[in-house]
Amino acid sequence: MRVFFATDIHGSDVCWRKFLNAGKFHKADVLIMGGDMTGKAMVPIVANGSSWELELQGQRQVLTTQDELTAMEKRIRDRGYYPVRLSRDEVDAWAADASLVDARFKAEMLGNVEQWMALGDERLAGTGIRCIVSPANDDMFEIDPIIEAAEHLELGEGNTIELDGFTLVSTGWANPTPWNTFRELPEPELRERIDGLVAQAADPRRSIFNFHAPPYGSNLDNAPKLDADMNYVSGGQALIPVGSKAVRESILAYGPPLSLHGHIHEGKGAVTIGSTLAVNPGSSYEDGVLQAAIVDLDTKKGTVKRYLLING
Repeated sequence: MRVFFATDIHGSDVCWRKFLNAGKFHKADVLIMGGDMTGKAMVPIVANGSSWELELQGQRQVLTTQDELTAMEKRIRDRGYYPVRLSRDEVDAWAADASLVDARFKAEMLGNVEQWMALGDERLAGTGIRCIVSPANDDMFEIDPIIEAAEHLELGEGNTIELDGFTLVSTGWANPTPWNTFRELPEPELRERIDGLVAQAADPRRSIFNFHAPPYGSNLDNAPKLDADMNYVSGGQALIPVGSKAVRESILAYGPPLSLHGHIHEGKGAVTIGSTLAVNPGSSYEDGVLQAAIVDLDTKKGTVKRYLLING
């Protein structure tokens, strides 16, 4: 059984399309999206007479044709942001009422997930390729039923899914972060959540863990150190482990052949923890690059045969 795993695409349209196409291209049996799939920001495109103005990556842009506008919106979506066309009056209203911004951001996010699920149903129909999508800490809870309603994609979060003799155990909940995101738990509660899910697997040693947080101290969890004001220490060159101790303890306790992780974009790599291959493919979503892991599993022996980390 060949698994194609990617994670942390944060709204990048081009990365989602690459993910859906990867099944056929790499002859994968299963696609797994490990979470943090929604975008982090909107980019207002403001109408100004016969032109449009915006700021992207600190640079002011003026668009004068419909073709330029369409191309810019695609560029924004591919970087993982949501382009939003606004009038000057709407800009003023947003400035006066932050709740309007929040409401629009949520609507854009949920609408984008609906579009992605529709595209997934279209691309995967008739292929026989299974696709599991598991939201993570940066993804609001409202996207779960949208994924669950898809015809050819399956919701991973909080579920155990049988895959040719293996059981996929998924949760996108993470140990606490400085940003107080949607799905965070103290380590003891995260361990309880994991234990409750693993208890549903017929044989934990023939399970695949799909836990968004990487195991603590694994080198898959090294992230730039921040000071009290949330600024990088040593220009981002000082790295510290920020993964989950509950995840590490669970890997050692249950010994699955494979454990899939994300969350820390800089943590690309693969390590062995006990008898388990733990993988974090990393993320370069803003560049439109899909980082992924391809893992071949022996369905008879219940072991990992080989793996490969790729960029595409």
